[in-house]
Amino acid sequence: MKDLLKYLHSYKKESVLAPAFKMLEACFELLIPLVVKQIIDVGIASGDKGYILKMGGVLVGLGLIGLAASLTAQYFAAKAAVGFSTALRNDLFYHINHLSYKEIDQIGTSTLITRMTSDVNQVQTGLNLFLRLFLRSPFIVFGAMIMAFTVDVRSAMVFVVVIPILSIVVFGIMIVSMPLYKKVQRQLDRVLLSTKENLEGVRVIRAFNRQDDEIRKFEGENDLLVGIQVFVGKISALMNPVTYVIINGAILILVWTAGKQVYVGSLTQGAVVALVNYMSQILVELIKLANLIINISKALACAGRIQTVFQETSSISENGKAKNGKTVPGTAKVEFCGVDFCYGGTEEPSLEGISFQAYQGETIGIIGGTGSGKTSLVNLIPRFYDVSKGSVRIDGEDVRDYSLKSLRDKIGVVPQRAVLFAGTLRENMKWGKKEASDEEIYHALDLAQAREFVDSKGEGLELFITQEGKNLSGGQRQRLTIARALVRDPEILIMDDSASALDFATDARLRKAIKEGTKDMTVFLVSQRAATVRNADTIIVLDDGKIAGIGKHRELLRSCDVYREICLSQLSEEEVARDEREE
Repeated sequence: MKDLLKYLHSYKKESVLAPAFKMLEACFELLIPLVVKQIIDVGIASGDKGYILKMGGVLVGLGLIGLAASLTAQYFAAKAAVGFSTALRNDLFYHINHLSYKEIDQIGTSTLITRMTSDVNQVQTGLNLFLRLFLRSPFIVFGAMIMAFTVDVRSAMVFVVVIPILSIVVFGIMIVSMPLYKKVQRQLDRVLLSTKENLEGVRVIRAFNRQDDEIRKFEGENDLLVGIQVFVGKISALMNPVTYVIINGAILILVWTAGKQVYVGSLTQGAVVALVNYMSQILVELIKLANLIINISKALACAGRIQTVFQETSSISENGKAKNGKTVPGTAKVEFCGVDFCYGGTEEPSLEGISFQAYQGETIGIIGGTGSGKTSLVNLIPRFYDVSKGSVRIDGEDVRDYSLKSLRDKIGVVPQRAVLFAGTLRENMKWGKKEASDEEIYHALDLAQAREFVDSKGEGLELFITQEGKNLSGGQRQRLTIARALVRDPEILIMDDSASALDFATDARLRKAIKEGTKDMTVFLVSQRAATVRNADTIIVLDDGKIAGIGKHRELLRSCDVYREICLSQLSEEEVARDEREE
């Protein structure tokens, strides 16, 4: 929590005024039992109605002033807490967006969602209560004890004994409950993960008829969360009854002690009422303090979880500068130089000894079996991950010497999973290029073979796309993501198995259109289809993270067993034999 307090810097005034007005309210509250004492001992004892009415007016005045002070404190506390959480949430979102794929993979999206929502809200609530009650409640407790001494020293000794006992109970329960609240939040992450996986994978779950299994799994995680919450709730629930027992026992002792003094005439009836009122004030404030400590315990646990996210630093360090130079003739557009790559937490390399060159205007096909490292290879070009060994170069410069913006401005990426965002088609296309004109967008749609189905919808670029493009087919989503990458007219286009949902005829037209419409663009085609990469200028065959072959289609049929096996599994033997014979 300490490191997060910087977000209160803009609300220093509110952070001071909120507790200050609460203390002002507390001061007026501590005067009320003394006024009641005077009404009983002077007004009622002498039957002076005028005095009773006058002091009654004083009570009303104290109440109104206290109400005004309380409302003012509430306003400043709310303003500081909401402003704090807004700044915190904005910075947390910014920080998460600047983490690399590696850190996001390690932390998990469900955990990050919990940090952004539930945890930040809990910290906001804790801060609000802290500003309003953390000073006020102890002030009332110790103020009531001091005021009790002004009434009667002997009776006030009960306060001296009770307050330390209550403090031990309150803080003891807090110490026990704080680590348990952290455990509750961790289990909440697991429940959210299960919910997220079920909602995202609902089609797969129903296709395999696994609803009952997933329901049982979710119930198991949820029951575990409930069990932990009930356990910590039982501990926290001890707070109120234990404090009630101690305070009520103290009131009995106080009445018994003071009553004997009233009997012998050394203490007035009004003084006894004032002492009981002070004890009641202590009871109320300690209950508030107990609930405050529970909320602060939760807030501190959540603040610690948020802080762990801030402590994560991106493994992609941006030390490079913006580079806008053009390709020098004879220099490779993209070059891999002895690249090894391992994912975080693994010792076995996903890529090993990768070296090749791709020149401006070339189409590079990348093919291989599942898990051979195709996606890992192309993810190194825009620096989604950093190499473990070797280097990746663009225009002769190591990608680590570019600023991320200037590097990624050169590259258009079409990911495996076609991701679209809720909004119009025009808004989605402008993700590729903010200032893109309608003509540029339609040109990209033509190249991506998406113009026909867009025109058939009858809404043009105002076509509304729902979250993740659920109102479109898989093939339509893929073509729109390809168009989105083409809108920016990148120097390097990466298509990561992005035509898997297209039929062969559409796939062929797409490749032909891209080849003809992007003369100087270096294109990386990642696919498991031999037909998709067979006409590429260079084909890279990957097998278990290593290059098994590199060359053109016909060369690889003769020289690379892995590639030949892939082709034989997809093409007829006659077609493969014919390609081998052709020069």
